[in-house]
Amino acid sequence: MPAKKPRGLNSPQTERIIKAMSQSTAWLYKKTGGRIGGKFLQGAPVALLTTIGRKTGQPRVSPLLFLRDGNRVVLVASKAGADTHPMWYLNLKANPQVSVQIKDEVLDLTARDATEEERIRYWPRLVEMYSSFADYQSWTDRVIPVVICDP
Repeated sequence: MPAKKPRGLNSPQTERIIKAMSQSTAWLYKKTGGRIGGKFLQGAPVALLTTIGRKTGQPRVSPLLFLRDGNRVVLVASKAGADTHPMWYLNLKANPQVSVQIKDEVLDLTARDATEEERIRYWPRLVEMYSSFADYQSWTDRVIPVVICDP
């Protein structure tokens, strides 16, 4: 049974809290090469995604859970089950050239939405890695995007 949707999930206050936590996690991750901030709940691995802001043209860094499949990095645009897509996802839709930092390794990749076949293949692995993804999907009417980042 899915967890109950948190009150205030879609509030501006929650948005500000998530942004502040993301910024501090990204700072610590960069300073320590991922030794701090490199794991999330349930031991899920964290990487830093850098996109180019679609309005500002400035680099935007987001700590995200990821799945590695060979040279491919798979991301989930969950925004913790909120009703809107995360800003990083909107940014990569505008400019798919991204970089992903995993510990000390930085990969220059091209991002795109997973095909339906890829989504079917990766979603169970993503939920196995971080079971809350299933709860997040149950909390929103939007289909949470799975993002494929390839060299």
